Amino acid sequence: MFTGLISDVGTVERVVPRQGGARLTLRPRTLEVDAFALGESVACSGACLTVVERGGGLASFDAVPETLARTTLGAWRPGTQVNLERALTLSDRLGGHLVAGHVDAVAEVLARAAEGQGARLTVSLPAALAPLVAEKGSIAIDGISLTVARAHRDRFEVALIPETLARTTLGAAGPGTRVNLEADVVARHVARLAEFGLAPGGLDAGALARWGYGGSAA
Repeated sequence: MFTGLISDVGTVERVVPRQGGARLTLRPRTLEVDAFALGESVACSGACLTVVERGGGLASFDAVPETLARTTLGAWRPGTQVNLERALTLSDRLGGHLVAGHVDAVAEVLARAAEGQGARLTVSLPAALAPLVAEKGSIAIDGISLTVARAHRDRFEVALIPETLARTTLGAAGPGTRVNLEADVVARHVARLAEFGLAPGGLDAGALARWGYGGSAA
């Protein structure tokens, strides 16, 4: 699990095809690669990958065909900038929201507008994710924990503060940029419960409490 708080931006050094997948080698700017453990998880622009090699300032990850097909990783080339976050430990602060590193869909930045010292992005919203994206709810874009400023049926907006623009790849994002999306995990589970009709007459506080989403069951 991750928080969606990006700790570094790395650069793709090599992409080596391997049996339909690829070995991706990145060079972080500030993260100490030698501190990585082989087998540990790192979120790379929102996709949870496993460290398979490290040393000399480089870290390598294997991406299977499924990952390349369902995320932006299939388009990575040497020079691509990548958001990086190491997995949570039990003592870490949860400053963003719980992010699994499982990309739900690839979307496209439709518009970017200056807003004060920051910027507002409008991002396309695949139909399958639309029910999981709500105004003031959480969403991860390229692994970054963000709050939905406005939600429509086919698009949504996020407001980016200067810190996000300076410390993540969204600083360079504009119309046409493809991004990885991960919906909020709580929204996903509530939608799944509703899909199976486990709350006749709709969801209410009592039903949510019985399923462990806070409060006490009536």
